[in-house]
Amino acid sequence: MARRSSLSAYNAKRDFKTTTEPAGKIESSEGGNRFIVQKHDATRLHWDFRLEADGVLKSWAVTKGPSPDPDIKRLAVRTEDHPLAYAEFEGTIPKGEYGGGTVMLWDRGTWAPVAGKSWKDIDEGHIHFTLDGERMKGEWILFRLKPRPGEKRENWLLRKVQDEFVEDGDPLVDRALTSVLTRRSMAEIAADQKGSHSLAGKKGDDFAAEMAAAARYNKSKAKPARPRKAAPLPKFRAVQLATLVDAVPPGNGWMHEIKFDGYRALIAAKGAEVRVYTRNGKDWTDKFGPLVETIAALDLPACLIDGEIVATGKDGNPHFSTLQAVLKRGHGSQSARDRLEYHAFDLLEADGEDLTGLPNVERKERLEALLKGASAPIYVTDHVIGAGEKLLRTLCGAGQEGIIAKRIDAPYSGRRTKDWVKVKCTLRQEFVIVGWKASKARGRPFSSLLLAQKDGRKLVYRGNVGTGFDADGMADLAKRLSKLAVEEPPVEASREDARGVTWVKPALVAEIAFAELTAEGSVRHGSFVGLRGDKTAREVKAEKAEPAPRDDEVRISSRERVIFPESGLTKGDLADYYQAIAPLILPFAGRRPISLVRCPQGRGKQCFFQKHDSGSFGPHVRKVPIREGDGGLDDYIFVEDAAGLLACVQMGTIEFHAWASRSDAVEAPDRLIFDLDPDEGLSFADTVSAAKHLRDRLSDLGLVSFAMLSGGKGVHVIAPLTPGHDWDKHKDFARRFAEALSLAEPDRFVATMSKAKRKGRIFIDWLRNQRGATAVVPYSVRAREGAPVAVPVTWAELDKAANAHPWSIGDAKALIKRAQSKALAGWGFAEQRLPDI
Repeated sequence: MARRSSLSAYNAKRDFKTTTEPAGKIESSEGGNRFIVQKHDATRLHWDFRLEADGVLKSWAVTKGPSPDPDIKRLAVRTEDHPLAYAEFEGTIPKGEYGGGTVMLWDRGTWAPVAGKSWKDIDEGHIHFTLDGERMKGEWILFRLKPRPGEKRENWLLRKVQDEFVEDGDPLVDRALTSVLTRRSMAEIAADQKGSHSLAGKKGDDFAAEMAAAARYNKSKAKPARPRKAAPLPKFRAVQLATLVDAVPPGNGWMHEIKFDGYRALIAAKGAEVRVYTRNGKDWTDKFGPLVETIAALDLPACLIDGEIVATGKDGNPHFSTLQAVLKRGHGSQSARDRLEYHAFDLLEADGEDLTGLPNVERKERLEALLKGASAPIYVTDHVIGAGEKLLRTLCGAGQEGIIAKRIDAPYSGRRTKDWVKVKCTLRQEFVIVGWKASKARGRPFSSLLLAQKDGRKLVYRGNVGTGFDADGMADLAKRLSKLAVEEPPVEASREDARGVTWVKPALVAEIAFAELTAEGSVRHGSFVGLRGDKTAREVKAEKAEPAPRDDEVRISSRERVIFPESGLTKGDLADYYQAIAPLILPFAGRRPISLVRCPQGRGKQCFFQKHDSGSFGPHVRKVPIREGDGGLDDYIFVEDAAGLLACVQMGTIEFHAWASRSDAVEAPDRLIFDLDPDEGLSFADTVSAAKHLRDRLSDLGLVSFAMLSGGKGVHVIAPLTPGHDWDKHKDFARRFAEALSLAEPDRFVATMSKAKRKGRIFIDWLRNQRGATAVVPYSVRAREGAPVAVPVTWAELDKAANAHPWSIGDAKALIKRAQSKALAGWGFAEQRLPDI
């Protein structure tokens, strides 16, 4: 039974005639799940970590502060329960009083026990929970240490649990130096003599009133970067532009947003004063009256917001053509048909403070805080960190334009860089209209438009477009083009392309969707989307997708962390092994969907399999979408170089297991793998004999096979294959082969997983040969005592082997040398097809 919460210890330690700390009663907040952290400079600096439970704040004093690094465990001394009123306390406790010193409200938010757990676990000596604070986030654990003889204080450890919020070192303590309540530093709080509120003799309503006054005082100390009145309405500044790339940049260093199909717009606001600027600095405030009124009603401080103005079509998606139609009907309105939306995604200035030097993610947080009170049609664009490829597939499937990926830590540069990149679902670019051809169809003013783009300083012909127009749009466009007619063609075109053309001054910019570009750079199967009044002809040039940004260096942190406790081998030792052995392992692990055995805290702690990746491994670990059994697609991991292997090791990987097919041909298996798993009563010699028997039977079927010591207790017999059959045939062959051996020698082999039937037998594990199954790859380390390695051997070597784990990660040089021997030349490769049996 959990002990009852009490404030008697708290009250007994304090003289409320002297201290400004709040006394209080047992009570709960509305949600009953608040947490706070107070930075407390008393006898020694520490951080008071408090979880609301059972009407009080359960409290621990954390030396050196919370760390988001799972490798760093912090001593947390359990202290007395505190009243809920303490959650708002910030100020100075007089010297000589218990806990005398400066107190800052360092973090706040909500907490929850993980599934199946409760706050009552505290009395069992542990509590596993998640935090959603301004600074502390994700999964954490507190556990009590066994007391030493005579020790009176209750010592616990606070540790971060591995998740997407993990960081190396002490970034929270190092960077978070001001109060989340007032934004003051410890020095500013300590210097504030007026912050003291006497509680001497105050009880009941008087005490509550004094605490309310203290809370109001602290809130009054919250200070913006500059006084609102001092900041003028911001001026236009150059916008950040994205580079078109061929793939989504991987890793958690990127935040991904929807790429809107509308008008880029900077909004400068200060109270009722609002200006709307295009990407080129044109003032289009008059075009967006209803939006301007909505933003003015928010009464914002002086700010400059970057975003996109859109109008949605019948399918609910933003469409540029719909936006143009809305503007043509009357600059937008509040009606459902003509409503315009503004999707904000960046904040460049606030209250006179230039924010462009801040990281992307911090500017986004500031933007969310600024527009917290906004509602439709003003939105803050959602983003996801990592998982960009999955988001792209989702958006493309929903008919959206694509995504914008932004480096989390990059500033706002006001030019085109690879800190912002775009990945499109469909091919769309801007072209300059340079002419039109007459139409023979009645009521159609032209049959097609001629297009061009700049190549250097020269305007180059890029083909024509004849679809995508509606009647009203064509009539309006024909009227505009008639005013731009010229005699001399602005581009060089062939006689065939120039026949019957009315040339025009290159002034109008059109957005065109198309299937592809020809070798000459002309559009094929183009469709007119709309005119781009926000862009000038001189800006329009061919857009070619560049390679997605990738980081080339993999840093192994915490190299000294012990991964194999029985031998003292470390994460650094493991990384050095994989770095050295990469040329040997990559022919078997590279460019195949893989599953990883991850042991973030070492092999003696919790380990788990992982085959999917949401982006946490960084740019060197690639992903391939594979259709699951339920018909949906999911991203599977694969690597293609040493950097990919090391990126996995950095994330706690020990073992690599691979599919029997390539990542670029997942439905074409290319190797048979039989894992011989002996019953515990059998000798290793029995397993060796069984492996040679399988070799002979496979040879009878015309298949060359190879042996590998698994690094565990068994042997793998591997027959490489030339792709050309499907998984059903592959699995069926493996099953029938194993069953045939078990039927021929039932006292020696078994082909079922049943433990009861394995007594005295060897299980021929043929299940490695079904779609989605994996097997440990040659030269992979195993998460076992002594850090053994799965190693290819010749059949002659197998005869002499005493066990399945003679080599470990300390033998990298020897493994490299023996792999270069003539005996192992060509191990694991053969051109042979699956036989029909």
